[in-house]
Order: sequence, then C-alpha cells, then structure tokens
Amino acid sequence: MANLVTSEPELKDVREADEWLMRVRRYLRVLTLRKQQQFNRRVSIGDLLSERADNAAAYGFGEGTTMYDNVLVLGDVRVGRHTWIGPGCILDGSGGGLRIGDHCSISAGVQIYTHHTVRRSVSMGLEPIDYAPTCIGDGVYLGPNVVVQMGVAIGDRVVVGANSFVNRDVAAGLKVSGTPARVPG
Repeated sequence: MANLVTSEPELKDVREADEWLMRVRRYLRVLTLRKQQQFNRRVSIGDLLSERADNAAAYGFGEGTTMYDNVLVLGDVRVGRHTWIGPGCILDGSGGGLRIGDHCSISAGVQIYTHHTVRRSVSMGLEPIDYAPTCIGDGVYLGPNVVVQMGVAIGDRVVVGANSFVNRDVAAGLKVSGTPARVPG
C-alpha cells in the first residue's frame, strides 16, 4: 500500500489534524457527560453543540418552542408557542406553508408534508408536483413516526397514535390512529 503523505509539510499537516481531532473528541466527551448528567440523555453531536430553544428561535418559531438539531425544515414553516419538536422530524412547508399551533408535541420521526411527487413520478414527468398547505391546530399530540399528508388540517386537541398515516382532515378533540388514521372503534 502506497504512503499518501509524500512531503514533510504534508506530514506536519497530518499530525496537526490528528492533534486537533483528539482535542475535539475530548471536548465532545465532556459535553456528552454534561448532557448525561443534566438530562440523562445521549444526543447527536449537533445537539451537544446547540440548544433546542436556540434551534427553534433561529427559525422564528414561537416563544418556548424547542426542536432538536436534526429536524429538517423546508420552506414556509410556522410554529406557535411552547411546542416540542422531537428528533428526526421532517417539517415540509415547501408546498404552500405548514402551520403548527401552540402547545403541540411533535414526536420523534414525525413527517409533515405540503407536497408530493406521485403524479409527476407515475406520469414520467408529464404531470406537475402537487402542493397544498397543511395545518396542525393547538394542543395536538403527534405520536412517534406519524406521517401527515399534504393538504391535511388537524384540529385543536387531537391525539394521533404512533405510526399513523393522516391523509384526511381530523376534527378537533378526536383521537385517531392507524393507516389511514381513523377514530378507533
């Protein structure tokens, strides 16, 4: 196997990079221990280096709202006050806007869309991408891995069970679950 470092200056750069990497890893261990002691959690590097409230504030989300660093935010997304957005979520406001109310819990892995490419794909690009705004009311709980389709309106104080697919409007105060999401019974 050939040695990729061919000159003394390159070898010096490699040593400096190794030293820098050791320092970064040491600091990350300290930050990991701090998060573990403060909150009893282990999080990704992005969440070690940022605060969830600062992440939400950077998008102009409401007072008291928090979101993990790895949340994907696309387009026009507006979130109210005191809403929690868990890790690994997709908030797609690229197709006409996404509105999420106050005091919501958007659990880990939730995906909320305002567009889809079904017609474009199956028509081999002849049909357009479909767009429609999506709205989540106040006091809504979306369980882990819920998918909310474009154009859906979810009323206030709705509970959507884990792993549900919401492809039509949900009236205020209901508890729904399943694929597609329905009132159990």
